[in-house]
Amino acid sequence: MILILTVAIVLGTVAGAIFYSQRQAKAKTLTEWAVGGRRFGILIFWFLNAGEIYTTFAVLGISGFAWAYGAPAYLALTSVSLSAVIGYWLMPRIWEAGHRHDLVTQADFFAAHYKATWLGVVVALAGIVALIVYVQIQITALGLILQLTLGEQVSPTGAAILAAAVMVAFVFLAGLRSAAFAAGVKDILMLVVVVVLCGSAAATVGSGSMLDVYDRVQDLHPGIGRFPGLQPEAGLSTTWMMTAALNVAIGNWILPHLFQLCYSAGSRVTIRRNAVLQPIYSLSYFFIILLGFAALLAGVQPPNGDTNAALISFVAGHYPAWAVGLFAGTACLLALVPGSVLLLTAGSLFSRNVLTPLMPTLSERQALFASRGSMILFAAVAVWLTLGASRSLVEVGLSAYAAIGMLAPGVYFAFLWKRAHPVGVLAGIVVGYGALLPQVKPWWDALLPQWDTGLIAMAINAAVAAALSLVLTSGRRRATAVA
Repeated sequence: MILILTVAIVLGTVAGAIFYSQRQAKAKTLTEWAVGGRRFGILIFWFLNAGEIYTTFAVLGISGFAWAYGAPAYLALTSVSLSAVIGYWLMPRIWEAGHRHDLVTQADFFAAHYKATWLGVVVALAGIVALIVYVQIQITALGLILQLTLGEQVSPTGAAILAAAVMVAFVFLAGLRSAAFAAGVKDILMLVVVVVLCGSAAATVGSGSMLDVYDRVQDLHPGIGRFPGLQPEAGLSTTWMMTAALNVAIGNWILPHLFQLCYSAGSRVTIRRNAVLQPIYSLSYFFIILLGFAALLAGVQPPNGDTNAALISFVAGHYPAWAVGLFAGTACLLALVPGSVLLLTAGSLFSRNVLTPLMPTLSERQALFASRGSMILFAAVAVWLTLGASRSLVEVGLSAYAAIGMLAPGVYFAFLWKRAHPVGVLAGIVVGYGALLPQVKPWWDALLPQWDTGLIAMAINAAVAAALSLVLTSGRRRATAVA
């Protein structure tokens, strides 16, 4: 029953998504394939953009973080609300720039604004690296679900390869419109799953109500609801939470796939309504954290202590087969939809901002073919990163945010400061990535204990970019004055 329900949900959603996409408009150009023709209305844009909250990072990662650490899982509630506030201001500006200059990718924005094609190439490469790390999250989670549904005879390597193949096949067929349809189905199903699981979670672990689950877990594990949570030695204090939440919020819309999705909206109103309503979605984390605590009360011990599998183990061991099948099928979509958008974005960056500058005569059809083909390579790299990885999905996600945060100063300077210089932006990116090296982390831990390293690196990046831009533009102004 578990396998049948999982396959039915996934295949039904994929078939519906492809049918919907082909009825709307066949993706014959990179623009149509990558940004949906720039015509998405409020409902589709909501599911595709705000629906990024319902991913495996959120459901499996945060519930596992709550199971392992407790209070540090509250990071999700804080970061989502902060990112919506920033998005209300930033997203319409990205959309306007995209429509004015016919931009398709994030790297297009850098190349156009700073009038430097070479900077677009650098940004594209940096964005692809960050996206591959983020794809790793989705492949890891989808692999775990496939092992649940197909049985232990499927090895982690086989599950990861199969997960990547499914993602590539899905996005290869139609593009962003398919993902938009699937995102809507995925979000509706996730709401059903949350209601089913949370509605019976209390009774499953012998509690009287959902709030009683919080009371009981606090009694059995004193301090779980306060920072630093269950593992003080991990350094997940209030300082870590504030700096990590700020880094995620500032970098959220800098993620290339979310940046690119801003171009797909039909109007500025669509974007702003999305930003106003998006914090409502963050309330769902109350229930996701609840499930993590319920798994702790149930004495769940996932294989090899893998925090990413805590919720999967809880559902598989304490719910009937039909509920497990519903959860597994929906969880597959939680990985499949975001993972497909990530691969689509990486492919767009490669063909448009890395390959096209090297081959200016590349046609639209050739660019589309190259974009689709490159996704296979990127998925293979993500699979390689997945094999042998042991970090939680939240930790991998924070690493991706730290990496993409190196592009944030260049974006914010573009809208706030006219003297920003492309060479200064590049220098900031290089120095910022240097500050993220593992060899430097012990130094940051001693200087700024429990601070999120990504935020430190972003601040250094911005300072270097600003200082060098001032020097370069001052020299140019003096030369102009003398002339």
